[in-house]
Amino acid sequence: MAAHTTSRRSQQERTKATTDALLSTARELFAEQGFAATSLGAICERAGVTRGAFYHHFSNKEQIFREVYTAEQKGLAAVVRRAFQAERDPWDGMFAGCEALLEASLEPTVRRITLVEAPGALDWVALRDIQAGCKEQMHSGLAVAVEAGCIPARPLAPLTSLLYGAICESALDIARAEDQRAALRDTLTQLDLLLAGAAGRTTSGCAHKD
Repeated sequence: MAAHTTSRRSQQERTKATTDALLSTARELFAEQGFAATSLGAICERAGVTRGAFYHHFSNKEQIFREVYTAEQKGLAAVVRRAFQAERDPWDGMFAGCEALLEASLEPTVRRITLVEAPGALDWVALRDIQAGCKEQMHSGLAVAVEAGCIPARPLAPLTSLLYGAICESALDIARAEDQRAALRDTLTQLDLLLAGAAGRTTSGCAHKD
């Protein structure tokens, strides 16, 4: 029984190691060459696995790109969550989370995969499905801000869509700008005004409850 359990664990470990190698290699190649120029043969060769091993884990190049993109989105969500939680006031946390997302999106590999390659590699429905978690995260942040008295109670679904759409579009514009840092600075200035307007104040900070 122990030998069978050990064998099964070893097989699981080998499977995970192969999957991790393929995903890591695909991420590197998609960032270096782009989705269209990256072949399955190149992924397999660099990862040191056969095509048969690839097809055991992934059905095609689009599927492995989807997995890579999903991982990038989860990584960005973690960055946003840490920035939000680091602030004492939830509305300050909203600004910090948006700023952290835009900053993280400028990292070359993240930028190439999420902002340059993803719109062409995946269809619109797939992109929205994968991004749903990040959008829900913003909705949750807004709910916390309402509870803390940072913004008046209001329907959060449309506000979430407006803010999330603005951040996504801004990330695309910053990524394509000749001077990305200047574009980021300008965007953050406007973001501060946008959030202040949503809160009905002249600054984006949280107004404490009495």
